[in-house]
Amino acid sequence: MEPQGHSENCQQIFALLSDYLNLELPADACEEIENHLAGCPPCIEFAESLRKTVELCSHYRPTELPTALGEQARNELLAAYKKVRIGYGSLLPDK
Repeated sequence: MEPQGHSENCQQIFALLSDYLNLELPADACEEIENHLAGCPPCIEFAESLRKTVELCSHYRPTELPTALGEQARNELLAAYKKVRIGYGSLLPDK
């Protein structure tokens, strides 16, 4: 197996994987992906990981939305940010 060709083929599969899992590809593209997956353990692992991630995200329902920061908490965070910013000079943006 040629590493270069294998890598390029895997990149093409990765690019199409979301559409494949969402059943949004034509049959010939699905067949090509399935043929690749049949012989590529890293792509199988990646596809399963993506499938599980999508499934977990679709079931996630936050029980409670966070409340907005109070004025005091906002001021404390801003003061801490400014203190850190002084230590790093101009690496951090102004706020």
